[in-house]
Amino acid sequence: GKEGHVSTEKKEKVMIYLFRSISYWALQRCCCVPRASACLQTGAAVTNAAATTTATTKMRGRRGGAAAIGAALLFLAAASLGAHANTDSNDVTALNVFYTTMNHPPQLKNWVSQNGDPCGQSWQGITCSGSRVTAINLPGMSLNGTLGYNMNLLTALVQLDMSNNNLGGSDIPYNLPPNLEKLNLAGNHFTGTTPYSISQMVALKDLNLAHNQLSTISDMFNQLTNLTTMDISFNTFSGNIPQSFNSITSLKTLYLQNNQFSGTIDVLANLPLTDLNVANNQFTGWVPDKLKKISSLQTTGNSFSNGPAPPPPPATNPTPTPTPMPQRPALPSSNDNNGPSGSGSKHSKLQGGAIAGIVICLLVLGAMFAFFVIKRKSWKLSRGRDPEQKEPLSPLASGFKQMKSIKIISTTGKDQFQKTVSMSLKPPTKIDLHKSFDENDLTTKSVTRKISLSSIKIPAYTVADLQIATGSFSADHFISEGSFGRVFRAQFNDQKRSWL
Repeated sequence: GKEGHVSTEKKEKVMIYLFRSISYWALQRCCCVPRASACLQTGAAVTNAAATTTATTKMRGRRGGAAAIGAALLFLAAASLGAHANTDSNDVTALNVFYTTMNHPPQLKNWVSQNGDPCGQSWQGITCSGSRVTAINLPGMSLNGTLGYNMNLLTALVQLDMSNNNLGGSDIPYNLPPNLEKLNLAGNHFTGTTPYSISQMVALKDLNLAHNQLSTISDMFNQLTNLTTMDISFNTFSGNIPQSFNSITSLKTLYLQNNQFSGTIDVLANLPLTDLNVANNQFTGWVPDKLKKISSLQTTGNSFSNGPAPPPPPATNPTPTPTPMPQRPALPSSNDNNGPSGSGSKHSKLQGGAIAGIVICLLVLGAMFAFFVIKRKSWKLSRGRDPEQKEPLSPLASGFKQMKSIKIISTTGKDQFQKTVSMSLKPPTKIDLHKSFDENDLTTKSVTRKISLSSIKIPAYTVADLQIATGSFSADHFISEGSFGRVFRAQFNDQKRSWL
C-alpha cells in the first residue's frame, strides 16, 4: 500500500509536468501570430484542462486520469488548430484601417481597429474563403466616414457593397481593391472625380455609383470589357459622354439619368444595350436608329431632334501609305525629345511656323493695300488741290525778275513803233478761289468765220502789259486752273479781251 501510494504521487507529478509542457507549447503556437484574443482563449482552455485533469486523477484513480488526459489532449489539439485559422495579415491590416476611417462604428460586431481575426471570429459583413477576405457587404448600416486608404491590400476581394450609408463628403479613395467584380457605393455622399483605380478593374462586371455628388467622370473605360451593368445616375456629371464608352463591349444596362451630360449619344450606338436611361440631361442631336430598337429606352428631358437622323458619312477607302524613303539619321541635340512626344512637338512647331507665315503674308498684303489707297488719295488731292495753299506764286515772280527786256510790236494803230521796257515786276497777289466773278463778262456766243492763216498776226506783250491787263493777276481776273497752269482774263487798252 505504501508503495502504491508513492507510485500514485509520482504519476500525479508526471501528469502535471505534461500539462505544463503542453500548455506552454499551445500558447507558443497560438501567439506566433499577434492575436491577443486567440491566445487568451487558448491559455484559459489549457488551464481549465489541467485543473480538471488533476482533480479527476485524484478522484478516480488511474483509469479516470487516463481518460482525463486524453480529453485534455484533444481539447489542446483543437485549440492549436483553431490558432492556425488566422486571416491573411494584409486583409487584417486593411480592415483595421477601414474600421478606423469609419470612426469605429459600434454596430459592426466583432470588428476591432487592431489585430483581430475577421475570418476566424466572423466579423459582421465579412465573407472569407480560407484565410482570404472575398466579400464585404455592409449596406444600410448608417456608417459614416470614408473607405480605407489601403484597400488595395484586399487582393482577393471580389465584392464590395457599401451602399445607402453616409460615407463620403470627399473623393472616393484612390486605392480600391484591384480585383473587384462588383462595386456598389450608391446612396452615399462622395464628391469629385471617379478614381482612376476603377479603370484597372479588368474583372469588373457591376458598377454602381448612383446618388452621390460626383462631378467629373474620367475617360477610363478602355479596359472594362467585362462590365455588363453601370449606374452613374443622379450625380452632377457634365460634358460629353467619354469616348471610351464604346470599348465597354459587354454593357447591357446603362443608367445616366439626372445628370448634366451634353452633346450627342452616338458613342453608345454600337453597344449591345438592352436597358438605357438618359433622361433629364442636356443631350442634343438625334437618337441613333440602333438605340431606338432597345426595348427599355428612356430619353425624355433632353433636346433631341424629332426629325429623321442624317445619313452617316460615306465610308472612305483608306489611302495607301507611301513607302517612306530612307533618311540619314539626324544628329542628336539637346532640344530633341525622345519617343512620340518629341515627334508631336516637332509637328506642332511646323504647324506654328505655317500659321506664323500666313499671318505675316496677310499683314504684308494689308500694308501694300493701305499704301496703294493712301497713294491714290494723295494723287487725287494733287489733281484738285487748292492753288492758294499748295503752290505759292513766289517762283513765278522770281521767273519774272530773270526775264530780260523784250521788244514788242503793237498793232493798235496804223503806225508801228518799237520800244524797250524795263521795269520791276510784282508777283500776283493771292487768289481767292471761292470768290465768284461776273459771268456776264465772258462772251458766251460763239463766232464762226473763215480766217486766213497768212493774215493772222500774233501780237507780243511784255510781262508789264500782262500784269496791267490782268490787274497784277488779281482774283477778279482769275478764271480757272488747267493742266498747264492758271487761266486769267486780260483786258488791254484797245478794249480787247484775251485769256491767258
